[in-house]
Amino acid sequence: MAVAIRLARGGSKKRPYYKIVVADSRSPRDGSFIERIGSYNPLLAKDDANRIVLDSDRAKHWLSVGAQPSDRVARFLDAAGVRERAARNNPNKGKPGEKATERLEEQQKKAAEAAEAAAAAAAMPAPEPEPEVVEEVVAEEAPVEQAAAEEAPAADVAAEEAPAEQAQAEEAPVEAVSDEASVEQVQAEEAPVEQAQAEEAPVEAVAEEAPVEQVQAEDAPVEQAQAEEAPAAAEDEQKA
Repeated sequence: MAVAIRLARGGSKKRPYYKIVVADSRSPRDGSFIERIGSYNPLLAKDDANRIVLDSDRAKHWLSVGAQPSDRVARFLDAAGVRERAARNNPNKGKPGEKATERLEEQQKKAAEAAEAAAAAAAMPAPEPEPEVVEEVVAEEAPVEQAAAEEAPAADVAAEEAPAEQAQAEEAPVEAVSDEASVEQVQAEEAPVEQAQAEEAPVEAVAEEAPVEQVQAEDAPVEQAQAEEAPAAAEDEQKA
């Protein structure tokens, strides 16, 4: 019968607690065991004395009769000084798997192809432009530039004439307004004179009529005296 010194899990979910047992290698992990020789509580601190509890004498006994410790128990025995653990070397452990290796090879292949394509593009000479096509394009652009140069003075003349016309348009209303203002001012000045003449005219008429009436008033007694003297003269003539 092959005997093993290994861990048997106990405790609750997410709170493990292990027993160090001596059991048949064919038994289940948490099944029956021959002897319990210690305990391991990973929830305690590493410097806690109760983290690993091991009966060194019973461990030496079972090792002497051919029991094989598991890797974790071998670490505990090495730390307790019961049995020295030989250094293990597994160079293939850190290597990637088959699928990871295939993906890495594909990436390297694509990178190499991209580098080759970039080198080929850089090595190819740049195509030189055909001189005839360039000359034709220059010849076609020359009339366009000439027409633009001819249109530029005309545009400048129009731009210069536009301010002059605008200035004349601005001055014309000013002159019309000034002429109308002068006419209105003259009419306004002549209005008081005409009003004064209109006021003086009745006065002169009254002044001219007043002497005539006065003369008539003065002549009235003379005419009355003559009218009174006429009968007296007629009587004298009769008496004579």
